[in-house]
Amino acid sequence: MNEKERKNIRKLFKLLFFTSRGGYTRLKIVRLLESGEANANQISTRLGLDYKTVIHHLEVLLENGIVVKGNEKYGTQYKLSSFYHTSSEILSDLENENKGFKVDKKT
Repeated sequence: MNEKERKNIRKLFKLLFFTSRGGYTRLKIVRLLESGEANANQISTRLGLDYKTVIHHLEVLLENGIVVKGNEKYGTQYKLSSFYHTSSEILSDLENENKGFKVDKKT
């Protein structure tokens, strides 16, 4: 990935996870999916979040290419995209830079 692509991904991740409302929730969902696929109900239960909140954030992550759906059936499994896997170190860098930064923890 070239420097311009890296800069654009950094900008996207900063917006999705650190400067927008619900960023912390999306970050928790991504970190959970790093351990494997899960459906919205499983994510909701494991993170102690409302199901509709999880669905909303999964839609945001889908629209931005961070997660992909396994199928369109009931109990759809979500997993991290190849785009995310090739760019995940950028998110880790941002997390390290923002350790003392107060993230809006509203969902």
